[in-house]
Amino acid sequence: MKNFYKNKKVLITGHTGFKGSWLTIWLLKMGAKVIGYALDPYTQKDNFVLSKLSEKIIDIRDDVRNYDNLKNTFEKYKPDIIFHMAAQPLVRLSYKMPRDTFETNIMGTVNVLEAFKNTEESKVLINITSDKCYENKEWIWGYRENDPMGGYDPYSASKGASEIVSNAYLKSFFNPEKFNKHKKAIATVRAGNVIGGGDWAKDRIIPDCIRALEKDIPIEIRNPNAIRPWQNVLEPLSGYLLLGTKLLKNPKKYSGSWNFGPHLNSIITVREIVEKVIENYGNGFWKDLSNNTQPHEAKLLNLDISKSKFYLNWEPTLNISETINLTIDWYKNYKKENVYELCMKQIKYFENKKTGRRTNNG
Repeated sequence: MKNFYKNKKVLITGHTGFKGSWLTIWLLKMGAKVIGYALDPYTQKDNFVLSKLSEKIIDIRDDVRNYDNLKNTFEKYKPDIIFHMAAQPLVRLSYKMPRDTFETNIMGTVNVLEAFKNTEESKVLINITSDKCYENKEWIWGYRENDPMGGYDPYSASKGASEIVSNAYLKSFFNPEKFNKHKKAIATVRAGNVIGGGDWAKDRIIPDCIRALEKDIPIEIRNPNAIRPWQNVLEPLSGYLLLGTKLLKNPKKYSGSWNFGPHLNSIITVREIVEKVIENYGNGFWKDLSNNTQPHEAKLLNLDISKSKFYLNWEPTLNISETINLTIDWYKNYKKENVYELCMKQIKYFENKKTGRRTNNG
């Protein structure tokens, strides 16, 4: 991947967000020229801010719903590769802001696809959606890429719709059978519950834990028995980056949708993840706030990663303990260390771990 991304112009929408900031740092490590297009960071403690990424990239602050400005960005910088991450990413907020959620997550995706379609130099686009795009029947089996899209809440529905929109553009304008004509390839990617350092979003379990721990107050849990596929932020990002290197080589094989979830032993309850956080942090306690009046949130969700494993040779690198260790390491050290170097250190650790695991597995 390092040689592939070196000197490539990579546009990340949503670069100021949690996953976007980590992707930005990893691409910088590989020598890419990063252009970011996003709204302002959520807080001044976000990974993007503390890593001082605005000084290291072309940093554009705008909304993906603004098609004219987005189109102008494509025309000016002519990115080779696009990672579309800009979104309203929260389930509970989508109940309060359904219109903004649908506009951002659906029409924002349409705008990115349209700008990509009309920019000759842009060759690869990866749309990052969510595991919540599936019609969730809360069964114990993992969802496969060809399972139906759905969504109970506005956020989940918007991500399912974003997948459908992407598939329509794939078939209508970027059909792999006609690749020699359009020279473009697109894919969508779906990850589990991603955790890691530098996330301060409201109503996400790790930021909620850290805020409580730093104030020495109880961690409040809404759904302690909900089961989620937990993974460190670097896990799905490694899949996205790997997929980006494959799309132009064989668009017929690699276009379409991909799951990047964790191993089965990382699919555990919210209560278990909180107790592991407390153990790793060294102190803290929690209390159960579950009640029947809260907005609906899925109780069980799991991804089948067979396709990524067999066609991309991708699989998770970290177990659940390592995932928690890396995450809490960031929050223990962000006040006293250079955060950009802290992130680089974690990326290097992850790369070495992945290389070692691949070698051990032959």
